Amino acid sequence: MKIISGILIAITVFLNAKHAWSALTMSMKPEETKMLSDIGLSQGFVFPIGIVSLAICLLVLFPQTYFAGNLLNAVTILLIMAMALNTNNIKTALIEIPFY
Repeated sequence: MKIISGILIAITVFLNAKHAWSALTMSMKPEETKMLSDIGLSQGFVFPIGIVSLAICLLVLFPQTYFAGNLLNAVTILLIMAMALNTNNIKTALIEIPFY
């Protein structure tokens, strides 16, 4: 069971680190940039999202802050889903469901 938990934590950290790095270096794929603009997020909002993703990476790694990191991750995903639904972009909201 510990092996499975370790693998899931590693996947979470990898995905958040990848998103954080692309947001902080502004090297996002055109599809990601289009998705963010479709739900009403400007380029100026990408950097703070990158910082939050980086914080999630660090929080998930330590047992004392594991719950807080996952809670912050869930809030971020729900925020993206809510903004997508607010702009009637159902496809983007549905894409985020597996990550929740």
